[in-house]
Amino acid sequence: MKALLIEEPGRARITERPEPATAPGEVLLRLTTVGFCGSDLNTYRGLNPLVGYPRVPGHEIAGSIETVGSEVPNGLFAAGMEVTVLPYTACGRCAACRRGRGNACQDNQTLGVQRDGALTEFIAVPWEKIVLADGLSRRELALVEPLSVGFHAVDRGRVTERDTVVVIGCGAVGLGAVAGARTRGARTIAVDIDDAKLGIARTAGAEHTANADPESLPARIAELTRGEGADVVVEAVGIPGTFVAAVNAAAFTGRVVYIGYAKTPVAYDTTLFVRKELDILGARNATMADFRAVMAMLRRREFPVSATVTRAVSLEGAGGALDEWNRDPSRITRIHVDFS
Repeated sequence: MKALLIEEPGRARITERPEPATAPGEVLLRLTTVGFCGSDLNTYRGLNPLVGYPRVPGHEIAGSIETVGSEVPNGLFAAGMEVTVLPYTACGRCAACRRGRGNACQDNQTLGVQRDGALTEFIAVPWEKIVLADGLSRRELALVEPLSVGFHAVDRGRVTERDTVVVIGCGAVGLGAVAGARTRGARTIAVDIDDAKLGIARTAGAEHTANADPESLPARIAELTRGEGADVVVEAVGIPGTFVAAVNAAAFTGRVVYIGYAKTPVAYDTTLFVRKELDILGARNATMADFRAVMAMLRRREFPVSATVTRAVSLEGAGGALDEWNRDPSRITRIHVDFS
């Protein structure tokens, strides 16, 4: 079978691999669409500290069931069913798992990051990680994971209908946070450097938008929050400037939720942490509950799916698409790799 392999930073090619065997507790999937995410781009750039090379990327999955293992409970799955996949592992033993937060497992291995991923024709996964499509298209299924990461950040921020939420970064994960805040009735302000992405954010549920220019952003946030700042700020970019901007944009006693990884050290005015008495939170991956909440939203047709997917390419064109994204990242929201 064919697979996309990132051999080292800046080098990706199509390779041949044996079709995976299906263990008794696994389901073999034929991939139909796989999304590229920011972690895949950073793997290609050599900026993902969790990745070893060579690596097959991909964990935003739409597929159909090919084979069901002998120990999968009867009646759950059948060949031909369309599905998506929760792409994380959980050891069940670490502190996070014991607290019921397996999405943040100390020994997590995400498909396409710590282990080879789904940019291949077939993949075998544990049956417990399978989520049935229940009417969603493959384009929608391949957006479930990144949108769920945004939903999870909103959950970590304890967002309610009383809150004003600032979301910094309107890629697919940030759009998930915008949509997640909207589903909770919050007033949402989307921030990005690209006007097209801000337009998509409005369709996803943002009431207001702001350009991320560091000189004008503070005044814009102050204008939209009566000078108080936001109750919740979600950072979905992962650069030092936006890490600092998130703290600056938060109201006194607000919550700051970080999804992105800053690739270099961040210098803060830490007096703001104490004077504002901020809750500073991380949000990692997503849960099955987040997946189901996103899928329910997609079934209600409340999210701009077609606008979010910037382009679709074949498996053979995936390496070139990664390279183009690397050269002009601000113009891309999502790339989908479609299998024939």
